[in-house]
Amino acid sequence: MRAITINEFGGPQVLTETELPEPRPGPGQLTIDTTHAAVGLVDVFFRRGDLAGRPGMPQPPLVPGLEAAGTVRALGPGVTGFQVGEPVVTLTQMSLGGYASVTLADVAMTVSLKGSGVDPAQAVSALPNATTAYLALTRVAHLQKGESVLVHGVAGGLAATFPAVARSLGASRVFGTVSSRARIKDTEHLGLDEVFTSDQFVKDLDGRLTDVVVDPVGGDVRTASLDVLAQLGRILLVGHAARTPDTPLTGDDLWHRNAAMLGFAVGPYLAADPDAARPAAEKVVDLLARGELTLRVDELPLSQAAEAHRRLEAREVPGRLVLTL
Repeated sequence: MRAITINEFGGPQVLTETELPEPRPGPGQLTIDTTHAAVGLVDVFFRRGDLAGRPGMPQPPLVPGLEAAGTVRALGPGVTGFQVGEPVVTLTQMSLGGYASVTLADVAMTVSLKGSGVDPAQAVSALPNATTAYLALTRVAHLQKGESVLVHGVAGGLAATFPAVARSLGASRVFGTVSSRARIKDTEHLGLDEVFTSDQFVKDLDGRLTDVVVDPVGGDVRTASLDVLAQLGRILLVGHAARTPDTPLTGDDLWHRNAAMLGFAVGPYLAADPDAARPAAEKVVDLLARGELTLRVDELPLSQAAEAHRRLEAREVPGRLVLTL
């Protein structure tokens, strides 16, 4: 099969197209004839080796790609509920493997698109991240009907799914921040009440407070979020795109503010509880089918994986990047 491999950590040039043996599904698994593979910032982290020292993180040689869409190629022994040729999309799977013409996936992390009418490029771009958003807002932040939400880096792939999911859960107002005024136009399809730049959001909110802050950015943005947090507010930590570290906080800093910081990393969470994946995905797939969640998607062929990573690191991507086969 065709695949993009990382044989050593480094820049985009380490992404190499090669031929590998086709994976065979075991019990609880299936294989997918891949048509679309999502490219995310976490793929860049894997490629650069930013996560190499953490427990359970994959090491080279590896095939990157956490999410893939296509049609079922083969079923593992005893697998039921899917048919060969059925359109499917995987949720975020830490086993990787999406940058390949055949993807091996766990059944628990695979969602059928049969009869949904959802475009596979939209499915692979939005559904895994929307599932993450649903789990984070319901199981961690415990978003309540009528509460307000502020989403940092809202033009990014993961963050862009939070507004629609928050609305579906009853959020009263949803705000967003972006890195520059030029990026505000990249959020027009997200249905936000207001959009601010990340260096001015505290001033522009002008005393208005937020119940839940979704933060995939970190650094100075994370610290400043404390200044716009309502009583019993929660900052939901879902990433750290900033190249600067967080300002250290003590427990007293949160105690005196009646505030909470809550971390959520979907990969380890679903690795420990895979049965939570599909029910959450089924809650949000209707958002895509009804057009309530639509992302801007740019497509590149698999052979241009290095170019996709270059664009992502250069912040030249106004939505999601997808590799096609």
